[in-house]
Amino acid sequence: MFKTIEWTSDGVRMIDQTRLPGEEVYRTCRNYQEVAEAIRSMVIRGAPAIGVAAAMGVALGIKNSSAQSIPELRSDFETIADVISKTRPTAVNLFWAIKRMRETFENALSEPGSETEKILRVRTCLVEEAQRVLAEDIAVNEAMGRHGAALLQDSSTVLTHCNAGALATGGYGTALGVIRAAVADGKRIGVFADETRPFLQGARLTAWELAKDGIPVTVITDNMAGHFMKESKIQAVIVGADRIASNGDVANKIGTYTVAVLARENHVPFYVAAPLSTIDLNIASGDEIPIEERSPSEVTHWRGILTVPENVNARHPAFDVTPHRYVTAIITERGVAREPYVETLKALFR
Repeated sequence: MFKTIEWTSDGVRMIDQTRLPGEEVYRTCRNYQEVAEAIRSMVIRGAPAIGVAAAMGVALGIKNSSAQSIPELRSDFETIADVISKTRPTAVNLFWAIKRMRETFENALSEPGSETEKILRVRTCLVEEAQRVLAEDIAVNEAMGRHGAALLQDSSTVLTHCNAGALATGGYGTALGVIRAAVADGKRIGVFADETRPFLQGARLTAWELAKDGIPVTVITDNMAGHFMKESKIQAVIVGADRIASNGDVANKIGTYTVAVLARENHVPFYVAAPLSTIDLNIASGDEIPIEERSPSEVTHWRGILTVPENVNARHPAFDVTPHRYVTAIITERGVAREPYVETLKALFR
């Protein structure tokens, strides 16, 4: 089984998702700047995986810091956190992870000891915390899978959009974790994977993961989903999320909103699987979620080849927001939430 990301003595090792499915290549980031660039360039992607990478990037940066005093170390921490926080604005797990590492940093400094002892403790504690973030993410995904598996019927076909599998997390997956758990329960589940333009996460990554697991998967283009729903070939839709507002509005890969509207029109349940770290109770609705606008070249080119006429404009919002009224249920590690999400999501944190 592949590992999406792991801590090693040489640095943060991760599978290069830009090279899949053609090559299974691993990259070792030896400083926090390389981790930040890996997040920015989508070598690693998916909200939970970005959170793990951010935690490890902070730990790596402080491990490599030459600071000899606490003020210098604190200054280095803020620089590292600032660089990593500017990589991907939509995925709230990024900011959740940085906040968690900042709390670990301050807690380690608050313990008694000399300045030298405190600096050493901070470095050790941050590495341990980053590894804990990874281990917890895998456990959370497995719990999410158990809760969500009951929602999928035997002999059904599920539509996914983008990649919300082991590649998008520390391991196992959110949306694909639910599918994996249902299959482990003995259910016969087939998957339609939207190719997910323009980065093709569904065609390249979701199909690769499911094929490795022996789960039947059929890749379709994004504009085929409505056809297959109307033909009753899809019994459920399940996607991940990059940020969920307190009212249940869901930010996910661009095109998710379209799928949700099609699901409602065709009476197909639309499920979202995401850890509590993806739920942002500080914002009231999806209107407050920042939407990352990526380079138009990712639309006009594919692996360096121009696919549109020269001098034609393009837009590339990487995410869209699905209003909560289209969401049948939100699956988390603490259970399944349904409307009214303003109440049920908040209750999960108690």
